[in-house]
Amino acid sequence: MSGMRLEVAEFLSLPGDPAKTNEDAYGHSETAALVIDGATPLGEGLMPGPSDAAWIAQFGARRLMAHLQGGDGARKALRAALADTQKSFEALRRHEPEDMWQTPCASMMLVVPSEKGIEFLWFGDCAALVKQGDAAVTMVGETFDKRAAEAQAAQALAKEKNLSPAAGLSRQEFIFALRRRRNRINSGDSWLFSPDMKAAAHASRRVIKVAPTSYLLLATDGFLALASDYGAYSADSLMAAALDKGLVALGEELRAIEADDAGGDKFPRFKKSDDATALLLRID
Repeated sequence: MSGMRLEVAEFLSLPGDPAKTNEDAYGHSETAALVIDGATPLGEGLMPGPSDAAWIAQFGARRLMAHLQGGDGARKALRAALADTQKSFEALRRHEPEDMWQTPCASMMLVVPSEKGIEFLWFGDCAALVKQGDAAVTMVGETFDKRAAEAQAAQALAKEKNLSPAAGLSRQEFIFALRRRRNRINSGDSWLFSPDMKAAAHASRRVIKVAPTSYLLLATDGFLALASDYGAYSADSLMAAALDKGLVALGEELRAIEADDAGGDKFPRFKKSDDATALLLRID
């Protein structure tokens, strides 16, 4: 198993709004791959650059890959990358956060081949699909449950405020409720990739024995919305479509569905389109 390598078959990363910064990031090598989804800022940023979400996604991806390339195991690399993130955040931020919602944070899915199988570490609602031969797809992560909960929240809040669900995260009618939710991050079981070394101990972990010639699809929730939010695919048919039609075609389908429901009335969500990133990997 230690001799197994990850080969990138295709990758895709689309901004939710072409006029704005893509706040997803990804990284890959023969021995590791990851996707990171920066949480949409809910106010003024604390860091230099286009957005705090883009900063933590890009910085986190770079540091994770650097430590993994240096020979660290998955959990050790995560601890080191979080330490780097905490140090950089404290050095560069404009001021200390007054509330947790101001702290940059991100969902993540990281995969590393090991002696025991493919090791998965994740935060939040990024996920991985594993396809081995004719067997059903295995899903790693909680994207479907988390997205269903967010859709319910968007629908309830929109009804309360008499707005379309996808009116925008920055709407005053939504922002205070969203900040209250974000303030619960890094407490209980709601940890994310963030400038806090303690988060490493709270990353979810799973190891799966995977045969050579299998495929992995790593994706942020914006891409997985094709299945989790819009019901255009199941986990199995999404993986089949990725292998058959390719990620670019799936990205076009995703945006077409969202354009046809721009207000979020059919598919309740907090914004018309989210950043969408996917990595399709073959295990050799």
